[in-house]
Amino acid sequence: MGEFVNLEIDSDSGVATIRLERPPMNAISMQLTSELHGAAEELSKNQNIGAVVVWGGPKIFAAGADIKEFPALQNKKEAVEFSTLLHNALLALENLPQITISAVNGYALGGGCELAMATDFRFAGESAVFGQPEVLLGILPGAGGTQRLMRLVGITKAKEINYSGRQVTAEEALELGLVSAVYADDDCYPQALAAAKEYANGPKSLQFIKRVMMDGLSLPLDEAVKLEAEAFGDCFETDDRLIGVQSFLDHGPGKASFTRK
Repeated sequence: MGEFVNLEIDSDSGVATIRLERPPMNAISMQLTSELHGAAEELSKNQNIGAVVVWGGPKIFAAGADIKEFPALQNKKEAVEFSTLLHNALLALENLPQITISAVNGYALGGGCELAMATDFRFAGESAVFGQPEVLLGILPGAGGTQRLMRLVGITKAKEINYSGRQVTAEEALELGLVSAVYADDDCYPQALAAAKEYANGPKSLQFIKRVMMDGLSLPLDEAVKLEAEAFGDCFETDDRLIGVQSFLDHGPGKASFTRK
């Protein structure tokens, strides 16, 4: 698709892979950010894809932003614009209707950690390392690291990680709830693909569940449950609701074959 971001579509399984390919460290440059945003926009329009895996390859997920681009940022205005480009790309990924999984091998630091946190789930290889080391450069995370991390692991632990800039092993990330599972390094991407295929075979209601959870996250409960009620109603306009209910009546739970329509 691009020079640094490759979008691989498997129409048979309904799974797409966003592959970062900028050796040696998959540093997140402005061009890579633009290509990532483009991949997310393309996927947002593809109704045939039900799940997406983000992968940086077997050695490195993404070791952070391309620091060599930082000297070109001459003032606050330019730095804010740079950060906004990153935010917009990750928000596009985060708001995809598909279920998203990051398969993290090796380093996921700075912008790499922020990229992983923009997906629904993170599967880690046993050698994976996470962190927000921006403070060690005299700056702070510019792609959501101060915000998404505390939503995932709690504010106190997120402060400690952001304040110190230290690295977090895969096992600690699992204990904190930053990742969903840890696998042998060679199994990380295959396990993410297998999980993605399961989600891709799920009903249309998965998209509604994701949407109301994300939209309701920042709302008071009385407003958030109204979103849920609307989405509950939306389910009753889908073919999958008819398929799922009839399958339950005929065969019991968990045996329906859905169409995502």
